[in-house]
Amino acid sequence: MPLRVEDTFRSALAAAGRPLAGMWVCSGSPLVAELCAGSGLDWLLVDAEHSPNGLESILAQLQAIHGYPVHTLVRPPVNDTVLIKQYLDLGVQNLLIPMVNSVAEAEAAVAATRYPPQGVRGVGSALARAARWNRVPDYLARAAETVSVTAQIESTAAVEAVEDILKVDGVDAIFVGPSDLAASMGLLGQQEHPEVRATVEHCLAAAQAAGKPAGVNAFAPGTARAYLDAGAAFILVGADVALLARGSEALAAQYVQPADGDTRASY
Repeated sequence: MPLRVEDTFRSALAAAGRPLAGMWVCSGSPLVAELCAGSGLDWLLVDAEHSPNGLESILAQLQAIHGYPVHTLVRPPVNDTVLIKQYLDLGVQNLLIPMVNSVAEAEAAVAATRYPPQGVRGVGSALARAARWNRVPDYLARAAETVSVTAQIESTAAVEAVEDILKVDGVDAIFVGPSDLAASMGLLGQQEHPEVRATVEHCLAAAQAAGKPAGVNAFAPGTARAYLDAGAAFILVGADVALLARGSEALAAQYVQPADGDTRASY
């Protein structure tokens, strides 16, 4: 039976008449991923850079999310050709590549998603969920159409090269990470610093000039609104683990009354 794969995040951004709002999925739990998928948000980012996600848990989350009206991006821990091949074969269609600091690194990320002669992706479609085990017609010829690549800009080196990174064929969008960017600027933990925010807005403006969408991470509502006003086409506004952490803390603050000398709630 011939099958088709889903539209890419590239297509969703092109078709959207408004910015797309999403959240991080970091727990590694397919159940939590499915809960988030049904939230009404536009997109999810399943993270493997700072979260306990391996190939098996990513696969399970892709399966849990499938069928919900939401687009899924996956961030590998590193811009690595072999790892990207494995993610693509699992059925990941939308990649957010971390720490893209140069044109060469952006080109390497794109090449990892393309079969030869356009790239270096290894051929294993008969064994791979990506091609639904060769049930997707002409998958090898059309594979590049089924994948989107977003380059993450999160260092001063990346900011200096952002205009050239945006010119790389196959880089569909950029995503600015203010936390690592702030650290790179010598402002660790100060992603709300005016210099950091100005640098983020510089990247958003560069993307608009290049005719490509740009996204950003912003949990503070006021900051998120400011970046949307500055032209962000997509944005991450929360995370599953952060929502659970803050929600459970709020319950403890409301119902747990520590006795004298009890320091459980002091940290």
